Amino acid sequence: MDQFEGDAISSKFLQTCDIPQAPYRTDPFTMVIFGGGGDLSKRKLVPALLHLSGEDELPEGSAIIGFGRLDLSDEGYREMMKEAITDFDEEPFEEQRWNKFSPRLFFLSGHFENDEDYEKLREKLLQVSFASADGRINVIYYMAVPPQATPAIVEKLRQHDLCKGRLNARIIVEKPFGRDFPSAVALNKSLTDAFDEDQIYRIDHYLGKETVQNILFLRFSNSIFERLWDSRYIDHVQITVAEQIGVEHRGSFYEQTGVVRDIVQNHIMQLIALVAMEPPIGFDADFVRDEKTKIFRAIMPMRDDEIDKYSVLGQYGAGRIRDEDVPAYRDEKGVVPDSDTATFFAGKFYIANWRWAGVPFYVRTGKRLAKRITEICIQFKQPPLKLFGRTCDVLEPNVLVLTIQPEEKISLRFGVKYPHAANQIYPVNMVFGYQDTFEMRVHPAYERLLVDCMKGDLTLFVRQEDIEATWEVVDPVIRRWESARPSGFPNYSAGSWGPPDAQRLIGQEGRCWLTE
Repeated sequence: MDQFEGDAISSKFLQTCDIPQAPYRTDPFTMVIFGGGGDLSKRKLVPALLHLSGEDELPEGSAIIGFGRLDLSDEGYREMMKEAITDFDEEPFEEQRWNKFSPRLFFLSGHFENDEDYEKLREKLLQVSFASADGRINVIYYMAVPPQATPAIVEKLRQHDLCKGRLNARIIVEKPFGRDFPSAVALNKSLTDAFDEDQIYRIDHYLGKETVQNILFLRFSNSIFERLWDSRYIDHVQITVAEQIGVEHRGSFYEQTGVVRDIVQNHIMQLIALVAMEPPIGFDADFVRDEKTKIFRAIMPMRDDEIDKYSVLGQYGAGRIRDEDVPAYRDEKGVVPDSDTATFFAGKFYIANWRWAGVPFYVRTGKRLAKRITEICIQFKQPPLKLFGRTCDVLEPNVLVLTIQPEEKISLRFGVKYPHAANQIYPVNMVFGYQDTFEMRVHPAYERLLVDCMKGDLTLFVRQEDIEATWEVVDPVIRRWESARPSGFPNYSAGSWGPPDAQRLIGQEGRCWLTE
């Protein structure tokens, strides 16, 4: 029971403690990467597993099997991955770490549609895997394949009894989760025919970034922010997800997808939910995801005339990025010469609940923009009176900025008096940087999410009802623009901040984009 001591309260809930290191132990597992020789495996998955092994976060006895069409031996696969890590990993290659990790790598050459190759997979699993104390083998299937290949692979896994029983299986599925609401429902049916819901890990790598996770901690552990976190004090919210790269070698894929399916339906909707959600009753996976679902369902749908007024599409033309000439989207490999596929989107959304009534959420995202940056800017309302005379009639608003990439930081802009000046306000930033504050290596997104899957923690993975709810938000936008077929593409140069209409979208209400 709490005890009063003078003006202070002694409580078991108000004790300080050392920051826990949270050690965890998991049983050995085998990860089967379908598409194990592909780009995602080379650039993200195998490097992430290598680093986890080097930090002793990969359980002893764990193994990785690449499954794909390449004709490779185990040793040939190891050599290919060594070369890929040397080329793509952001950290220096360490021979000692590689020598410890590489014996865990194996490869199975096969075709996703061939029954006999799944029997070979069973044999390979039994050959390289360690069984748990209960005799079961822990398996994680990773779908590093084009979206259309996933249902066929899942069906083969089900037919060959590779989902349950002796195999304690989990499956990780990459976005996009369908291309619209009906296809998302169909994809989910194929998954749930083979796996239980708690076996399915729908991965959005943005949710593994430290600053994204920190949105909830910033809000709910600091009363100075949470008390201001509503329509009484916040003028508007901006979310920018900008990339300098083009479609690279994914032209054919992007032609079928476009920017709204690729970024808005998943990454941006998740960021909106984290900014806008109510406090969960706890940090169990379903408690957090329940509150996000409420936000997705509260985003106001737009009529066709509202879509025309409050959204902007664009496609990049030729230009210069980092002092190099880059081609237009229509000149990229795999793109048709008269393509109408959008590579840029800007829009305004509203959330129909008491906390956010009337507060616009502006979003923009695109390829070949001026810089690579992902930021959430929360602009607070101005004071009702200006007290400092006409020299300060134009005050810069207070803005809380959460930068997710390329560096992870949080900054707060506020005004101070400029030295030796009469009533002159000067804007300054108070900045917290992860790397500056925590002198430790922070797990990149894929490492964090792979660890969570090993532990069976679904908190940072996406639930099916959330996927369906976000498709209901963006499907009308996609249908409207696909039926109207936007004209005038390309309408922004590579290296710019997108089409001029994106500036007009936010400028018509006296606001401007804060990320530049």
